[in-house]
Amino acid sequence: AADKIRVIPQDFFAELCEQIIQHLNHKIPGVNTAELCQRIQTSGVEINIDDLAKIANILSFLFSTAARNNLSTEELVTTLGSAGSTLPKHALQVIRHVWNEQGKAIAVSEDARNTATVGQFVDIKWKLGVAMSSDTCRSLKYPYVTVTLTVADPSGQITDKSFEMTIPQFKNFFRQFKEMASVLETV
Repeated sequence: AADKIRVIPQDFFAELCEQIIQHLNHKIPGVNTAELCQRIQTSGVEINIDDLAKIANILSFLFSTAARNNLSTEELVTTLGSAGSTLPKHALQVIRHVWNEQGKAIAVSEDARNTATVGQFVDIKWKLGVAMSSDTCRSLKYPYVTVTLTVADPSGQITDKSFEMTIPQFKNFFRQFKEMASVLETV
C-alpha cells in the first residue's frame, strides 16, 4: 500500500484523508473513491480503483483505531514511524495535519460502531424502459423499471447497485415503500 500511496499527489491524499475523517464523523455517507480515482487519473497519475479503495480502507482503520485509543497527534505519528512504516514523508505530514485538525472530533460511541456495520443508503434513481425485441423473440414490448441504489458500505466506499423489475414487481416495491413511510410517520 505504501508504494501506491507514494504515487498519489499530496493534495489528493489530503482530500482522501479529510473525506475519511468526515465519514467517521458521520458528516458524509462515504468516500466516493471512483470519482476521486478518476480525478487522480486525469491529473496523469496511474492508479486503479481497487488500489485506492484499499488505501481508503487502511486509512479508515488507522483513524478509527487511533480515535478508539484516544491517540494524540504525536502518539499517532510516532506509532506510524516506529511500526517500521514505509509511508512516504508527504503522507505522514498529511496524516499529522488532518489528525491534528479534525481527529479529536471522531465519535467512537458504541452505538455508532454497532449501527455502522450495515451500510448507509445514499441515493436512488430509476428509469422506465421497454424491451422491444431480442435475438430470440421478435416482438417483446415488455416494460420494466431499472432501479439504481447508491449505498455507502460500512468502510465508507460508495457503490451503485442496479436491478430490474417487472411492472408488478415495481408496484409491490412501491407499496412496501409507502408502508414504510406510513410507519415512519407514526414514530
